[in-house]
Amino acid sequence: MDMTDQQAATASPVQKMASRRARLRQANLGILIMLVIQYALGIGVNLYVTLPPAGAAGRNSDLFFSNGPLLAIHAALGILLVITAIVVVVRASVARQVTLIVTSAAGLVAIIVAAIYGANFTDKVTNGYSLGMALATAAALGCYAIGLFAASARQTARAPD
Repeated sequence: MDMTDQQAATASPVQKMASRRARLRQANLGILIMLVIQYALGIGVNLYVTLPPAGAAGRNSDLFFSNGPLLAIHAALGILLVITAIVVVVRASVARQVTLIVTSAAGLVAIIVAAIYGANFTDKVTNGYSLGMALATAAALGCYAIGLFAASARQTARAPD
């Protein structure tokens, strides 16, 4: 057993909780960064990728990726966002931080709503679905920003003078 394993084995419950909170702050910051990147990719897809019109003959998923990798990257990052959002909810639950559980669960719901709008957008290509994606992403950004603030505020309140 190396020194890190010994320290982990002898860590007090207070140290373990502080470590969980630190990881939760990092996870909130990470998902915020991912959301900003996803938002920028979505803008790029909206401006520079031409999707086949709804009802076009031979319309299939291969046609969506014929204009370069931007849409594929956007979709892949969306899947990673859902997975990461689930991890953040689990971490908030393990840390037993009610505020962070609520903000991360709401963020996960917003990300799923954005994904649903995205799937519908690629099928029907309407401005309403594009707006829905953008607004749901903005809601997710707000949730995780509040979560990061709440996690940091708890840390500051507990810090010794």
